[in-house]
Amino acid sequence: MVAKAKTTVVGVFHDHERALQAVRDLRQAGFDESQISILGRDHEAATRKTSKTGDHAGTGAAVGAAAGAGVAALGSLAMTFGVIPVIGPILAAGPIAAALLSAAGGAAAGGVVGALAGLGVPEEDAKYYETEFGSGRTIVTVHAGTREQEAWTILQRHGAYNKQSPEVATRSTTTATSAAQGRVSSAQGEQTMRLHEEELHAQKQAVPAGEVRVRKEVVTENKTIEVPVTKEEVVIERHAVGRHAASSSDIRPGEEIRIPVKEEQVHVTKEAVVKEEVNVGKRQVQSTEKVGGTVRKEQVRVESEGKVDVSEQDTTGKRRKS
Repeated sequence: MVAKAKTTVVGVFHDHERALQAVRDLRQAGFDESQISILGRDHEAATRKTSKTGDHAGTGAAVGAAAGAGVAALGSLAMTFGVIPVIGPILAAGPIAAALLSAAGGAAAGGVVGALAGLGVPEEDAKYYETEFGSGRTIVTVHAGTREQEAWTILQRHGAYNKQSPEVATRSTTTATSAAQGRVSSAQGEQTMRLHEEELHAQKQAVPAGEVRVRKEVVTENKTIEVPVTKEEVVIERHAVGRHAASSSDIRPGEEIRIPVKEEQVHVTKEAVVKEEVNVGKRQVQSTEKVGGTVRKEQVRVESEGKVDVSEQDTTGKRRKS
């Protein structure tokens, strides 16, 4: 949810230090001081009183040291201290400071609604933020241009909310419905206590986990194949013959028969052939990781002395006795 008009993003912070951290991150993200404004209540104004200015401290970098390390997180943004009638001491930086305070002595030059409207915030929304500011909240605005979603993500990461945030809309709807049904009655001298609770927010970031290298290597192995071969052999057969007279000329010493004998020889040749293909690629595999942390929340504890009846009423109008 982004509160915008003329691409001005507005964030409301319960904690002033977290607002300063958000401004620091905006500066690191590339937003310059002409785009960022911060407005908060100056709870330490009394420590900066001087004989010359009373409650009106100086303006600019000279008073930066008095604001402590938190203000230093704003980078080159100079913090301005001043007093607005009815509201009291404030501290501001960026374009909103010039809209709120005169350069002379920190006197109010316009209300919070007018200052926010001058930055491009609709008047109806500006009135809501003025109420939040009056309740002690810190307001951060960013003239984000085309980077409004990026600016809102940074603000929300540090706990910011705005008029369009779901919890704000739910709170407004519940209050309006209860009032219409007559289920909410304001007791005389009613006071409001806000309960806070820390929430866990998980962020994902792609980081290098390793590297896979696929390459070819040549290895040598012995292979044996069986090849049928043919060879010739000499067959000698002897046969008995009948007795008959032979002349002396039939006896020829040294007579021989030559028979050539052949056999097949195996010659081995090698040929490279393609046996397999390897495809290498990446795919995304999703898994679930459990992350946790310790969070704090505030609870109400009711203590009474003497005979005092205390009743509680929720948003549905049901009463219960403590």
